[in-house]
Amino acid sequence: MRYDRVRSAPTSILVRKRFQFAGALLIGALLPWLARWLLPGSMFEPASLNTLEANAVAVAIAFWTRISIETYPGIRRSSVILPAALTGHGVTVVWFLLTRFPYDRLGLAAGFLLHVAWLYVLYIRAERKLRRRIAVVPFGEIEGLVEIAGVDWHIMKRPQLHDARGCSAIVADFSAKLPSEWEAFLADAALAGRIVYQVKQLSESLTGRVEIKHLSENSFGSLVPSLGYFYLKSIIDFCFALVVLPFALSIMAVVALAIRMDSKGPALFRQKRAGHAGRPITVYKFRTMRQVDVAEDRHSLMTDKDDGRITRVGRVLRKLRIDELPQIINILKWEMSWIGPRPEAQLLSVWYTGEIAFYRYRHVVKPGISGWAQVNQGHVAGVDDAKEKLYYDFYYIKYFSPWLDLLIVFRTIKTMLTGRGAR
Repeated sequence: MRYDRVRSAPTSILVRKRFQFAGALLIGALLPWLARWLLPGSMFEPASLNTLEANAVAVAIAFWTRISIETYPGIRRSSVILPAALTGHGVTVVWFLLTRFPYDRLGLAAGFLLHVAWLYVLYIRAERKLRRRIAVVPFGEIEGLVEIAGVDWHIMKRPQLHDARGCSAIVADFSAKLPSEWEAFLADAALAGRIVYQVKQLSESLTGRVEIKHLSENSFGSLVPSLGYFYLKSIIDFCFALVVLPFALSIMAVVALAIRMDSKGPALFRQKRAGHAGRPITVYKFRTMRQVDVAEDRHSLMTDKDDGRITRVGRVLRKLRIDELPQIINILKWEMSWIGPRPEAQLLSVWYTGEIAFYRYRHVVKPGISGWAQVNQGHVAGVDDAKEKLYYDFYYIKYFSPWLDLLIVFRTIKTMLTGRGAR
């Protein structure tokens, strides 16, 4: 039987990456340089040429950052445009400041503004209207997949490529026992150049969670992070903590004074928590709750949304995430990272380990001040919530990379500004 190549529904040239990159180079790099012809000075003087090269490099860095981050789930392209552009153009500005090479300030500013404007125009005109349509082979564990929002799921009735027209990809449960005609269909789909996903991997990509139910399906090798990046990340964490420490100390002094004036008790709160490899560490935070005499059980360690123990200042600190700032001390002690799974109280960690399968594997990386679970789920207050949080933690460990860390930084800033997830 012969299958002809089936093409997806035609897409606008505006959403093609090559067109977007070429347009950004022309508008964000070449146009500011050509505009120099209308202004005093020469287009071919060192400052103008250096600025042309810098804007081109900034566009390339921003483009690379965008396509690297947009592969992760739950990403709105509009929320990545400005941070990616700031990253690219910020690198070039730092380069000029360090090297003292001549550059055109007006050209750099114009390149940044035109670059961002170009990307937002593309998004408004074409990208925000996009909605993925994926064909589903109707066998195996597909019920949970088709319940995921944000995708038009097309359940196939027969193994014909023609029935998957207009779909950007096909998904199937490879572990299910498929009829021979459906196995042949998947093979022919791959030969025809169609994208074919496995159910589990696509679900992880769309939800940002890795669920583990049976030891046989764990693939623990994929949950072990890259050791090279693990050690490099520790060095970067330490160096960045040293750089921001002088600025952080002034903020911490003001916050400590506000806490002492608002309620009785010390400004800092210390608690034993589970660190890397499950080793106990003392974590520092600003105190955000009134001191009350309660037995240290797992219930007293949990914080409800409207917990009466939270002080007025504490509520503001939690919303802005400033209460975590003293954990710079833990980073300087090589116990924590800026980004990673949140460290749980020792008592809660022991409890969760007994209640939730594979819970201890979240300790394979250093705990962090902010993490993938925090920007997706927020605070947890029970075993069911902890299970959901664990799925996000496993996703972070499985896809451990600088790009995922950068995305978490962007979304943490957004969380701080909106207060979502804070408790």
